[in-house]
Amino acid sequence: MHIAFVRGALMAASLCLPSLACADTLRFDFTARPAPGAVQVKWNDRGGAPLYDEAAGFGFVERTGALPARPVHVKEIRSDGRGFVISEPVFEAEKGFEKDHYNHYGMAFRIKAAPGAYAIRVRTTSSLDDTIVSVTGMQASRLGPGTFWDAASLLPNRTSVSTQGRQWSYRYVNGRGFIDIEIEPKRPNTPVGIEEIVLEPIAAQARAGNELPTIFTLGDSTVKSYTFDEAPMSGWGQVFDKLFDPRKVRVLNYAMGGRSFRNAYAEGRLNDLLMTGRVGDVVMIQFGHNDESLDETRRFGRGATEAMYERLIVDVYLPAIRARGMVPVFVTPMSRVKGDAKPGETYVNSFSKRRFPDLMKKLGAAHGVPVLDLNALSVDYYNRSGAETITPMVMAIEAGETPGKTNDGSYANGHPANKIDGTHFRESMSKQYARMVATEIARLAVEGDKVASTIAAQFKPEVQSAITAGDWSAIHPEIARDITGGEGAYYRDQFEKLIQLGALRKDAQGMVHPRQAMRTREFAAALKTVMRLPAHAHAPDGRPDAPLTREVMGAMLLDAYQAKFSTKPKYMTDYNGKTMVPGAPGYDPNLDSGAQGAMYYPLVAWERLADTGAVSAPYAAKLKEAYALGLIRSEAGIARGRMVNGNVLEPAALVSRAKAAKALYFMWVLAQPPKAENDH
Repeated sequence: MHIAFVRGALMAASLCLPSLACADTLRFDFTARPAPGAVQVKWNDRGGAPLYDEAAGFGFVERTGALPARPVHVKEIRSDGRGFVISEPVFEAEKGFEKDHYNHYGMAFRIKAAPGAYAIRVRTTSSLDDTIVSVTGMQASRLGPGTFWDAASLLPNRTSVSTQGRQWSYRYVNGRGFIDIEIEPKRPNTPVGIEEIVLEPIAAQARAGNELPTIFTLGDSTVKSYTFDEAPMSGWGQVFDKLFDPRKVRVLNYAMGGRSFRNAYAEGRLNDLLMTGRVGDVVMIQFGHNDESLDETRRFGRGATEAMYERLIVDVYLPAIRARGMVPVFVTPMSRVKGDAKPGETYVNSFSKRRFPDLMKKLGAAHGVPVLDLNALSVDYYNRSGAETITPMVMAIEAGETPGKTNDGSYANGHPANKIDGTHFRESMSKQYARMVATEIARLAVEGDKVASTIAAQFKPEVQSAITAGDWSAIHPEIARDITGGEGAYYRDQFEKLIQLGALRKDAQGMVHPRQAMRTREFAAALKTVMRLPAHAHAPDGRPDAPLTREVMGAMLLDAYQAKFSTKPKYMTDYNGKTMVPGAPGYDPNLDSGAQGAMYYPLVAWERLADTGAVSAPYAAKLKEAYALGLIRSEAGIARGRMVNGNVLEPAALVSRAKAAKALYFMWVLAQPPKAENDH
């Protein structure tokens, strides 16, 4: 085929704009057979495989366009008439990180292609059982069907690889000025090769007249939507949708723990979002925490240098988003909380080495992207609130707070990593971050930003009023006046959730009185509510109304448990000891302490408790069983950020409303399906 035709075809493809329907299909043929209508990639007996030529617009490269670039082999490529083939005698892999950092070498064929979406079809000379096919640094093992982007498996990957015989197909959104088709062998000394590549442009999708616009949130664990088995952890993307009028806009959360600009691209998460979105949809992006990882040299690592972070934004994300007619918005990552901060201590921005928030602001200004500076707002909020308020809002976990778990196993006996996790946080904090993001949108709208104005107009009217007045009490009526600071904030998260559920109520002055004693009648009613027991259920009623003691509370918890469950909930059974390993779809390296399989049941056996003899006879059997089931634990000697149990039960001690809220929250989670989205 004449080179002039090749250049003309490539130029036609490069002129495919989001507003145009692109009909030009490029076909590259690597065989020695005649291939009418195709670009014939010719083997040269002296020069071998043709190297990439910018003017011609195609050819093989010695290093892929991935970040970091991956060396491949050109000189070892051969032609057997059926296509271009290669065999690799030796692979490279980093010991202990074989899934993250390996190179099977092989070949990479580059095609000049403007930013936009393409249907890619690759026909190999070899069986796909022997061949790894990927596109411009994507992780082939993550692109297959059956993937979900969220923890609750509600958001499926609709843009997975499909295979038939020796044909590999994928719909890909390109942000670079080229596309690399990468071919690697799965096993040493196994010839693999390429017969044909077809590139067919896909036009951006206009929104149907009756279809709502969508706001996509894309980020890491601090934006993610969590399931009940991860309680009390929450991300601001989990609650952000509640601020919008569902008659005006949809909000879809594509965030997941452990993600960064690099691996959200490599696993196809960004790609599926862009193939799903419509012209005019908004993509709100917050990455930075996992980008700090010092694994930037690994093929499928998370980390990035500041230079890589910039290239990913400028060369990959922004052109791809805009080529689909979608609208980017940046959210700078909030600062991590110092877990062991003392009262009065000043919080500082945790991004002190790789200053990703500053870089994001700079790039947003340079490329016309609205920037919501959650980073600066978070530090300001921490310092206005103080450590006594902030620490209980992050993942500072003590024994008996939740039957949920982290990568290392159950939280039930305290945090298995023996730390206060200041990266992750509870719903009480996620609501505050969502408030900050919404307020920033409104501020930019007032300043004349058209994108922000469009988003702000989609808030619920009451949210718009809250932003204008600076008073969010109508949006979050569950925030009581006496749990927002000082000692009363210790179980703030539990109180807010229980008020949300209608299990507890504020008094006429907006107080919940954390230090007062709980009464049996109110506790019984609250237990019925959180465990969804029928109104006519006898348990856990039947006791005179009086100040609640710990032994009575234990008996009531057992009654409610027996009324709810006929078999043990998963939190107590196969749920335990399951460690999430690196490479698993839901793995979040920020949660991995290296501990293995922390269990649910109390660490101190009943027989080792020092005061079981003080239990009143009518409650002895029930309290023992409740303790064995982990429904009640020692409150003495425990500490947030430590996996430790006490050795006394204090059966006659009165239960404060704060400690009752702690127990009620625990039972609420226990009654939920572990893998259901925690979206109450």
